[in-house]
Amino acid sequence: MTVTAPSTVSAAGVVCWQMTEGKVRVLLVHRANRGDISLPKGKLEPGESLPEAAVRETLEETGLAVALGAPLGETEYPLPTGRDKIVHYWAAEATAAAMAAASFTPSFEVTSTEWVTLKAARAKLSYERDQAIIDRFAARVESNTLRTFGVIALRHGKAVPASSWTGPDSTRPLDHTGIEDARAAARAIAAYRPTKLISSTAARCISTIEPLATMLGLDVKATAAISQDAYEDGVANVRRVVSKRVAKRETAVLCSHGPVLPEIIDEIAECAGSARDGTLRRPASLATGDFAVVHLSIADPTAGIVAVEVHSRASF
Repeated sequence: MTVTAPSTVSAAGVVCWQMTEGKVRVLLVHRANRGDISLPKGKLEPGESLPEAAVRETLEETGLAVALGAPLGETEYPLPTGRDKIVHYWAAEATAAAMAAASFTPSFEVTSTEWVTLKAARAKLSYERDQAIIDRFAARVESNTLRTFGVIALRHGKAVPASSWTGPDSTRPLDHTGIEDARAAARAIAAYRPTKLISSTAARCISTIEPLATMLGLDVKATAAISQDAYEDGVANVRRVVSKRVAKRETAVLCSHGPVLPEIIDEIAECAGSARDGTLRRPASLATGDFAVVHLSIADPTAGIVAVEVHSRASF
């Protein structure tokens, strides 16, 4: 996703959905202070990433704690102040556990919420731009790609330069910027609720993924199969790691190195049966501290990549 200009207001939202009696229903919010009906969304707070904002705003406005699914694109419109506002949307299933734990409290901003069918949502939503997001969501329903999982490729944070490090390259630690990279990436990636964390054995990769492991209460599996040393020695086994994650159909994070990332992305595309086209160039060339999420269908991971998104440390 692109970093917007300072004059642009960035916001994030979610199409919350659940399956009820064989029908997909989505959650609308009623805003009495504005006299409209819309989707859960809100502006980013200082230092916040788009995925963080989407999850936070959904919790604040609806009481639902969700994990982000695949992105649904964005809407753009002018504000009364003359500035443009861009809202980025994701699909997010309201699981049974999330519904049981939810606690909605009416506020000045959101007075009530309502679960409705897609047909009703189109009719009730106050703005055409929100209706367009529902149409994109409906296309996912029709293509049976609504339930997805992500393979998240994370490049380690900025490390101490090799020129100033006397030990083995694999032991180079993160520098101060890299430590901040790791913390920021952890907050953003947590919005997708990964259940498996895998890292290169290099110290800079392990240190990058550790804040995320702490946030989620997960262990990190370190493997040389996606390390730079193994890659340069010709003994890496990216295919085995990626194919296993795709077969599990659960969101996972692979923390690795710049030279290894193109192979990781290629293997995801291979497993998904997708062509290696221009949409995969950015995920394959991440800067330090950046991450990409490749979304695949749970129903059939080999049916092609559903969506790809890239998040830059510069935009957090």
